[in-house]
Amino acid sequence: MNIITAAVLVYLSAVNITGFIIMGVDKSKAIKQKWRIPEKMFFIVSLAGGSAGTLVGMYTFHHKTKHWYFVVFIPLILTVQVIFALLFITGAI
Repeated sequence: MNIITAAVLVYLSAVNITGFIIMGVDKSKAIKQKWRIPEKMFFIVSLAGGSAGTLVGMYTFHHKTKHWYFVVFIPLILTVQVIFALLFITGAI
């Protein structure tokens, strides 16, 4: 494994863990009726490569699953990212 591949894997791991954690933190804050993480932050993290972690967090914590735009767009972002990754890995782009 070369240094670039390792760096990409570390980055993607970190951003997906972040997506998962912020979903759990926001759910906890919602239960306690405290200050919340802005919804745009979930989309920013997802667009930055953390869509898998955000999606897993949504269903692990049962959070944001009643908002249609989360249910539609987080999986859509993940799908597009996977397609681009596969195209890149196969050398199509």
